[in-house]
Amino acid sequence: MVLESTKSEEPIMSQSKTVCVIGAGPSGLVSARELKKEGHKVIVMEQNDDVGGQWLYQPNVEEEDPLGKTKILKVHSSIYSSLRLISPREIMGFSDFPFTVKEGRDTRRFPGHEELWLYLKDFCEVFGLREMIRFNVRVEFVGMVNDDDITKRWRVKSVEKKSGEVIEEVFDAVVVATGHYSYPRLPSIKGMDMWKGKQVHSHVYRVPDPFRDEVVVVVGGFISGPDISIELVKVAKEVHLSVKSLDVSPGVSKAITKHQSLHLQPQIESLEEDGRVIFVDGSCIVADTILYCTGYRYKFPFLESQGRVEVDDNRVGPLFEHTFSPSLSPSLSFVGIPQKLIGFPFFESQAKWIAMILSGKTSLPPYDEMMQSVAEFYRAKEANGVPKRNTHDIGRDFVTYCDKYADYTGYPHLEEWRKKLCVTTILRSLDNLETYRDSWDDDHELLQEALQDPYFAQRTTP
Repeated sequence: MVLESTKSEEPIMSQSKTVCVIGAGPSGLVSARELKKEGHKVIVMEQNDDVGGQWLYQPNVEEEDPLGKTKILKVHSSIYSSLRLISPREIMGFSDFPFTVKEGRDTRRFPGHEELWLYLKDFCEVFGLREMIRFNVRVEFVGMVNDDDITKRWRVKSVEKKSGEVIEEVFDAVVVATGHYSYPRLPSIKGMDMWKGKQVHSHVYRVPDPFRDEVVVVVGGFISGPDISIELVKVAKEVHLSVKSLDVSPGVSKAITKHQSLHLQPQIESLEEDGRVIFVDGSCIVADTILYCTGYRYKFPFLESQGRVEVDDNRVGPLFEHTFSPSLSPSLSFVGIPQKLIGFPFFESQAKWIAMILSGKTSLPPYDEMMQSVAEFYRAKEANGVPKRNTHDIGRDFVTYCDKYADYTGYPHLEEWRKKLCVTTILRSLDNLETYRDSWDDDHELLQEALQDPYFAQRTTP
């Protein structure tokens, strides 16, 4: 079933709403910018002391308590020290703010995480977003003012972290842009609770030094698992990468061949009290640490939706086009729920749609039609054998969604060079995991096509 938002053919006086955006990461910042452009009054609530969300690197994840024991701090960011972008900067930028090279900074095509954070700070300053942001504020509660109120206004209770001051406010709309890389998801393995070694999630991994001379089992074969494994082999005695299927990409196979202390293993069958890790093929090793690179859970502890938006086996729903709750639309929306995509163009196209819906320049389908669309989407996922927990893994379909959101709002589709460059990057990374970031030649035809686009000649002023 194909549904279309209704876009007005006649000029409409923009309806200005008061909007609370939760989170000042990439999705929150671009949402604030788009809402501001549509004339809405925006307040962004951010729990940290600066913008960036996941890209605000937090190096300290452990502390010593008075008894001399180490405890894990609760941190938002999952970025580790050596992390570099997995996509070239050319396809990462927002539509009117290219992610260009800045003199004196990280000029690599695939820069480190700090360079993207600085890009977000630049974006924030150029478009005057900082004045809308309240830093060091934790949102404690978001709920409807009155369930019978057809305008569906929201009461938001926040706490100023330093002073403890509690503030309650009412908004016409709430945009949830809290990200989805902060609540670790762990597998269920026999013996986990009895195993004597150290077990940590990649959420708190920062540098390889704590694993020096250890035998480490890294669980997870998507992106962070192989990436961290390749870093650990420089200091660890042995690294065993445990994956669901041994039919790994050529890039992972090349890394295994190159590093003698890096080994590929099947899934873990059980963990034993004596330190053994037993794999499903019957083999075993004695390990010091297990590092779980097993993804994250969606969680919105502040949201009281009276059951209208729930997380069921990591599916957030029901959401129309991964964005609007049909029964609470348009006043409640989510930006950045989908995973495995090129985030920034997606967030922007989604934010434009939300901003125009709230201003009345376009509208959503009726409730029944949105619910039918969601049901058909779920059935299609099930028919294709996609587990419920992977509902929001959209992969290459992110292009389809970006173009669909653009159709809803009348904005242009993603540039063809951006789409082709995305696919080419994925193929290159699968072929050579360790070197693809540094093997791009400026003369590559796709890069030439990209750099000749007027996009890179734009002025980056609001």
